[in-house]
Amino acid sequence: MSEVFDEQTPQTLRHVRLDTLVRLRWLAVLGQTAAVLVVYDGFDLEVPFWACLAVIAVYASVNVALRLLFRWNQRLEPRQAARLLGLDIIELAVLLFLTGGLQNPFSFLMAGPVLISAAALPKRMTLMLGGLVFICATILVRFYYPLPWPEEEPLELPPLYMIGVWLSLMLAIGYLSIYAWQIIEESRQLTDALAATELVLTREHYLTQLDGLAAAAAHELGTPLSTILVVARELEREIKPDSRFAEDIRLLREQAQRCRVILGKLTELPAPGEPFERMKLSALIEEVVAPNRGVGVAIEVEPVGARNPAVLYGLGNILENAVDFARERVQVTAAWTDDKVVVEVNDDGSGFPPEIIDRMGEPYVTSERGRRMRGSEMPGLGLGFFIAKTLLARSGAKISLKNKEFPQRGAIVRVRWKRADFERPLISELPDGTMLDAEEAEKNDVESKHAGAPKPGGADKSEAPPLAETH
Repeated sequence: MSEVFDEQTPQTLRHVRLDTLVRLRWLAVLGQTAAVLVVYDGFDLEVPFWACLAVIAVYASVNVALRLLFRWNQRLEPRQAARLLGLDIIELAVLLFLTGGLQNPFSFLMAGPVLISAAALPKRMTLMLGGLVFICATILVRFYYPLPWPEEEPLELPPLYMIGVWLSLMLAIGYLSIYAWQIIEESRQLTDALAATELVLTREHYLTQLDGLAAAAAHELGTPLSTILVVARELEREIKPDSRFAEDIRLLREQAQRCRVILGKLTELPAPGEPFERMKLSALIEEVVAPNRGVGVAIEVEPVGARNPAVLYGLGNILENAVDFARERVQVTAAWTDDKVVVEVNDDGSGFPPEIIDRMGEPYVTSERGRRMRGSEMPGLGLGFFIAKTLLARSGAKISLKNKEFPQRGAIVRVRWKRADFERPLISELPDGTMLDAEEAEKNDVESKHAGAPKPGGADKSEAPPLAETH
């Protein structure tokens, strides 16, 4: 199952839309122009007004050029987006050089492009932009045009204070960038994991449909193939043995008979001596009970659920993990009552590592021991149990984990459904013939019984000892 992840897990796209950056830059142009005008005209302070406007005009002209040269929905490669964000940092650094350097309270705006990069671009690009801010801020500590303080009240900030401003700017950029990257990366990993889950579920549905298609094809082809075989036999009897068509008719009959045998393997029970000669106890009991169904008496042997690809894949993945880590034996048991259905998988391996058992079920969680056991050919992405948990949860199941108590070794995974959830069909049919899925059917059923409907079953008094719930 793990090869599905290696081949089909979607790669994270880190392409930023050009239109998004252009809009943010126009906002910066308006804010910078307003700030220069307010300081120059509103406060009557002597700042290099025309030099500042020239820098802003060059910045705006780049925006206009981008709008004219590229489509509005153009997506930029990480390197291209990093160049534009680097230009933003340089333009802001030039404005700060003309207006007091790090003494300017707007100097903390230099963190903006780095935060955008941390949220949308690879780490390498973010480190490069952070290095550019470091260089620009270090230069601005010593070289800048002073702020136009009133002559009667000049303000001289001590060098130690300016070093503190520089240090606080660097720490703020580093902390906020790491925080933003961590949050966005977790969200991105969850999105990728859910996408992989959908791919797996689609594949399982496809395989299930192939099984049904093979059975339907065998059934539908049986009648015309029988007709061909009968006609071939009649022709073989009518044609003389020395006829030039006799050999062709005989070949036609033999090949038709061969096709019939092949179709029979798809629809008939195995013959004695074949791999499936032995029967499980549940199958044996069901074969005994089957002829007695439909006589007006309900015969219950065990819960009967829909052939749900999500459940098949989820349980299969849990069992595969147990086989991978077991030493000699894996045991699968099933139990049920009137209220619940429980499937338990336990092995005699080393158990779940204590450092990750509480995080099992989250995407991209894997242990170093698991990576060593799988080796370089099957390294695993830490998505298997997440996908199994997600698919089983869609069917109404809850999963709990624990390690066996000493001196026993191994892990126990318990999957528990309410019996009504387990036996719910995948497809329901409305009175008018419209088909809808099980969730919609349940919703309609609840709405129809909303007034005075009795609540199903009480609390489960036979509940198993509490485990580490992962749902």
